[in-house]
Amino acid sequence: MKSKLRVGVIFGGRSGEHEVSVASAASVMRALDPEKYDIVPIGITHEGRWLAGADPRRMLDGAPMESAAAEPSVVTAVTVTGDPTRHGLVPVHPQASPGPASPPLDIVIPVLHGTYGEDGTLQGLLEMAGIPYAGCGVLGSALGMDKEKAKMVFRAAGLPVVDWLMARRHDVERDQGAVCRRIEERFAYPVFVKPANMGSSVGVGKAHDRDELERVLATALEYDRRAVVEPGVTCRELECGVLGNDEPIASIVGEVVPSNEFYDYRAKYIDNASRLYLPAEIPDQTAEELRRMAVEAFLALDLSGLARVDFFLERESGQLYVNEVNTMPGFTEISMYPKLWEASGVPYPELLDRLIALGIERSADKQRNRTSFSPDA
Repeated sequence: MKSKLRVGVIFGGRSGEHEVSVASAASVMRALDPEKYDIVPIGITHEGRWLAGADPRRMLDGAPMESAAAEPSVVTAVTVTGDPTRHGLVPVHPQASPGPASPPLDIVIPVLHGTYGEDGTLQGLLEMAGIPYAGCGVLGSALGMDKEKAKMVFRAAGLPVVDWLMARRHDVERDQGAVCRRIEERFAYPVFVKPANMGSSVGVGKAHDRDELERVLATALEYDRRAVVEPGVTCRELECGVLGNDEPIASIVGEVVPSNEFYDYRAKYIDNASRLYLPAEIPDQTAEELRRMAVEAFLALDLSGLARVDFFLERESGQLYVNEVNTMPGFTEISMYPKLWEASGVPYPELLDRLIALGIERSADKQRNRTSFSPDA
């Protein structure tokens, strides 16, 4: 009988999306088949400490990460080193043995949103450690997280994007008025301001005048040293899930109708009043074009495993714009990515099975690369 795969589920992290990550991980752990997988919860605190055994399901009930396990003694401070021969979690205390604290992990599902998890940093650590993981690699994660760089790649690939300007913390602190004037010369109000590297609409604001612009710029630049400023577009917000590695496929198209003025953090995770339409009520031709563009965006950023691609559909012109890509979209019960695939005929547990298989496939393919060179060979 084939043994179960040992699957590490990493969650939490040093990010403004810490709480969303905890909720996503709890949903993932509930859905993973215990007959197939030996699940190893791995929580990362707000300060960056790694704790094996921390259970996100208990954390949702208010338990601190240090004690969120079936038994408090099960929680162990661990780390992952860049040494691939260790290939697992290493305990962090002076009496620890030099070997791994537990059997090697077959694969990790990094259910981390935002900085230090979705931006390529964790992926780089796992690559160095030789641990297979589900989802996008270093380059794709970094590009997908950075809204400005992603727009530049999309534009180079011939995909339509909404125009933008960059506002940098250094420039705003030196001369806020000059930055605001530059924005006002380029765009009419209202404008949206977003941290360049953040998700879940954390730090995103909409400005209708100079006073609001100054406030939302200050808020966005608390989360990143750069902020993307875009003109307000009268549009419908459409989303599409992509799944795969070298031959990705697209889900049906969904539509979000926010409960607030725009799809902010409260509308996504707190109010639970935003409406989701699956599938979106759009012409078949528009849906097919959007699905094609979603796959093109996925390939343009060299993504793998999964991504949710968000679009704007301008109401007057019918023009589609690629808004952004989420390389580790939310996985809560109300999150759009699992819902898109469920409506496409792939239920949540099967979706996780596929993501694990794709992660193992990607790791095996990378092992084919040579890591040494001899000019005489």
